[in-house]
Amino acid sequence: MSSPPVVGVLALQGDVREHLRALTACGVEVRPVRRPAELTGLSGIVLPGGESTTIDKLSRIFGLREPLINALGKGLPAYGSCAGMILLAKHVLDGTEDQQTLGALDITVRRNAFGRQVESFEADVDLDGIEGGPVHAVFIRAPWVESIHNGVEILGAVVPPGLDESKIIAVRHENVMATSFHPEVTDDLRIHRYFVDLVRAAR
Repeated sequence: MSSPPVVGVLALQGDVREHLRALTACGVEVRPVRRPAELTGLSGIVLPGGESTTIDKLSRIFGLREPLINALGKGLPAYGSCAGMILLAKHVLDGTEDQQTLGALDITVRRNAFGRQVESFEADVDLDGIEGGPVHAVFIRAPWVESIHNGVEILGAVVPPGLDESKIIAVRHENVMATSFHPEVTDDLRIHRYFVDLVRAAR
């Protein structure tokens, strides 16, 4: 019997423990990742929700940014939730002047698109590839995807409160996926299981 895949969670800031808990429940071995050496042997990595500018700066301070870009370029499966979506995007609108991303998804995202913390909301959304009915999605100072490029798939969209048009909130390209919302703060493991399936297939 083969050993379970090792899935890392970028552990610089944000919802690290919540993702570690969810991934453990999905039957994989988990590893917090703070240093370049901890990328060795990973079968996949999760970039958590939190503050994208802070995670970006800390990734440079800890020397993780370039090794992580290299690993993603070699096909390491990755999943980003909320701030993680921003970090994986190639282009960010309304970011800080010095903000950098990992560029693993050819998408343009709008940072804090849904508004401030007090404008956080929840919604039931249907996602392509996720069976069992709608996912209860929690949006906290969330981004949305303004545009997709070069084969990126849309997995889901939602009409935010106060708007009359839908916004893209879940995407995937090959082994890299991202959501605007935070599945790690709910008890629904379907998003994490979907990612773990990508990780297992990539092995």
